[in-house]
Amino acid sequence: MRHLKIKLFLLSFFWVLVINAQERKLVWEENFDGTQLNKKSWNFERGDGCPNLCGWGNAEKQRYTKKNHRLKDGFLTINILKEGTNYTSTRITTKGKHRFKYGYVEIRAKLPTGKGIWPAFWMLGKNIKKVGWPTCGEIDILEYVGKEPNTIYTSLHTKASHGNTINSKKTKIENIEEGFHVYAIDWTKEKIAFYIDHKLVYTFQPKDKNKETWPFKQPFYLILNAAVGGNFGGPEIDDSIFPQEFVIDYIRVYK
Repeated sequence: MRHLKIKLFLLSFFWVLVINAQERKLVWEENFDGTQLNKKSWNFERGDGCPNLCGWGNAEKQRYTKKNHRLKDGFLTINILKEGTNYTSTRITTKGKHRFKYGYVEIRAKLPTGKGIWPAFWMLGKNIKKVGWPTCGEIDILEYVGKEPNTIYTSLHTKASHGNTINSKKTKIENIEEGFHVYAIDWTKEKIAFYIDHKLVYTFQPKDKNKETWPFKQPFYLILNAAVGGNFGGPEIDDSIFPQEFVIDYIRVYK
């Protein structure tokens, strides 16, 4: 009887996934085929953020380059290195090339590990140049900091929170660092729901939706990076962990 219940549960879970997939329409995907990033989809952001945003606004220690990554066998690998006294990594965005308003956005990725590591997959409002941050809004689909093993952050930043990580959920998942996992949001006019491996972990749904609490009624673009140190990654960096790799299998956007 117990085995029958387990089989029925797995069957029902499978059909829920099938139904959800059928209801959604794939509107954009990146499978990282080939040997180079598609310039029609991605921009490189380079340097240390200076002079306008030194430390990328978070006192981060790394410099971003166009060399700290590779595409092979359908995977994008961001290499996080210690080179002499410098830390190097890669940061790419779809700004000005692909932007999305509402939908289901997911990434399948394997995390780097170690104290000082801070990989992320996130989104910024397209009007950031006009209104600035945090008024433009920020959606953090995946954030991991090596100083807190087995923990994933899913967060939102708004003007109402003064940019602070208030609208956030810290989810403990044993051995999240092992293998690949899927991180996603289901973004509608009413709410943003966050998922890890298809399990709901956090929902943001303010009753009063205005420019300060809900900047999420406009298109957002994607950002993918791996930082080192900083206000969130932590002031302590374990240099013995390098090199590290942030490996991405795919990114998909459904409507």
